[in-house]
Amino acid sequence: MIDSPSTAASTAPATVPSTTPAADAASLHGQVALITGGSRGLGAAIAQTLGEAGMRVLIADIDLGRARDRAALLGERDIEAVPVALDVSDPRQCEEVVASAVRDFGRLDVLINNAAVDVTAPLSELAVEDWQRVLNTNLSGPLLMTKYASARMLTQPRGGHIVNIASTASKRAWPNASAYHATKWGLLGLSHALHAELRDKQVRVSAIVAGGMRTPFLLDRFPGIDESKLQDPMNVARAVRWVLQQPEGTVIPELTVLPTQETSWP
Repeated sequence: MIDSPSTAASTAPATVPSTTPAADAASLHGQVALITGGSRGLGAAIAQTLGEAGMRVLIADIDLGRARDRAALLGERDIEAVPVALDVSDPRQCEEVVASAVRDFGRLDVLINNAAVDVTAPLSELAVEDWQRVLNTNLSGPLLMTKYASARMLTQPRGGHIVNIASTASKRAWPNASAYHATKWGLLGLSHALHAELRDKQVRVSAIVAGGMRTPFLLDRFPGIDESKLQDPMNVARAVRWVLQQPEGTVIPELTVLPTQETSWP
């Protein structure tokens, strides 16, 4: 029987909302995170934010020199950061990077699938090679990394967490970005499918639908873009950290983080 409001009020103990939500967040200290495309932009912001939370971070990037520079900068902040060369379109490299992370740290708690590329061109001008490159980086790469990382996480007592960086391009569409849209829509679908497949095995899978950010991904390709309509990548990075800090027994399959002036969203 459901109590009436008056009965519930007289019999149920009063509850007081917590005034210290940070105290309820799961600790990330000592955990190991592997971040693809981690040398700049959102990847670099995530590496810094997770490092400040006490995580050990592997900065995996196709540009090893840039990854080394980023790791050195994080080291100056007393963050343990290791640069790793990785082309996520290469299955062998994906498998070896995960294996080396486990070998060096004894564990892998978090994978951030962040690496992405784009080719802005109408379909008539989109080269087949460019289509394959975008597909292999943005969609096949996260699948491969998740395949190898989750295999390790499934053997760990506390499992692990995989975060896929999607985009508003996974929800809406605009001209001259067919390859990017196809891969980001695919990544969001893949993320939800793996969430359903792995959640009862202690491996949580989350997708971050990120709106436009002030990162080289946009700024370098679109000179003159209105930066006032873009958000600081650190804001998205903090959202990633919050998703990872959910208590045991809870998972956030999808989270959207938009600048208030987002132009590609209603």
